[in-house]
Amino acid sequence: MAFTPLHDRVLVERVEGEEKTAGGLIIPDSAKEKPAEGVIVAAGAGLRDDDGDRIALDVKTGDKVLFGKWSGTEVTVDGKDLLIMKESDILGVIS
Repeated sequence: MAFTPLHDRVLVERVEGEEKTAGGLIIPDSAKEKPAEGVIVAAGAGLRDDDGDRIALDVKTGDKVLFGKWSGTEVTVDGKDLLIMKESDILGVIS
């Protein structure tokens, strides 16, 4: 199934965190925090201004981004757990 977000929304796949601490201890899944960074899988076309012209998004598919801890809505697309959120929920692009 193909999914395209509308307007200024993006579809993000979380990047998994580290499995071990710096000291080598393995962190169980129940104790892990959900990562606040991910990769954009799909992006909408952008909002329209008062004249009807598109305002392009500052992010694009493939960008690695940082977002707020409680941002977005969890969805499942093609068996993958993803987040859909507005572009304004994204804090920045990691280069």
